[in-house]
Amino acid sequence: MIYVIDSPEHPLPVAEAAAGLSSEIMSVPVANWGDALTTWPAPALRPGEEDFGGRAEETLASLAELLDQAPGPHAICGYSLGGLFALYAFVREPRLSACACLSGSVWYEGWVDWLRANAPDCAGRSVFFSVGKKEKRAGLPFRHVEEDLAACVDILRACGCEVAVRLGPGNHMQYVGERLAAGLSALDEAVAGRS
Repeated sequence: MIYVIDSPEHPLPVAEAAAGLSSEIMSVPVANWGDALTTWPAPALRPGEEDFGGRAEETLASLAELLDQAPGPHAICGYSLGGLFALYAFVREPRLSACACLSGSVWYEGWVDWLRANAPDCAGRSVFFSVGKKEKRAGLPFRHVEEDLAACVDILRACGCEVAVRLGPGNHMQYVGERLAAGLSALDEAVAGRS
């Protein structure tokens, strides 16, 4: 089963991206991404916006209930803050054998240091990263997204994780469907190899 962290307000094109795949795919709508998918509280990026709530642990507990209800193997996919959460869930939940972190918010304050301190033994597990070439042009904190992603790759590989990275065209809001399709395809292969 592949779980796709999704937004009820701005749903991802999951059905189109999953066409032709053999894995069962479940969209998991999560409201208020800035609160529910962030790993710990952090200041908002711009004045007047809500601060990040840091309630990912609660969302992970809900996801764990879904894992309890379906036989494995399990994989998780997310885009933007959903990608950050997917990677967090992958690190914290050993039943997730694969993760797709698509244009993931790995720039999040303190994330790389947390991953360095908390990454588990990932032998036999895999992560697929995707990011647009223009995402780093969006200014701080996004300017360092490729460097932060490279750090995540190094950390996970050092823990025995099989890691693939795709640097694609466009900025954060472009080619979403294509990135999602590539991520789901990578997870489909990973899950099929562990069935």
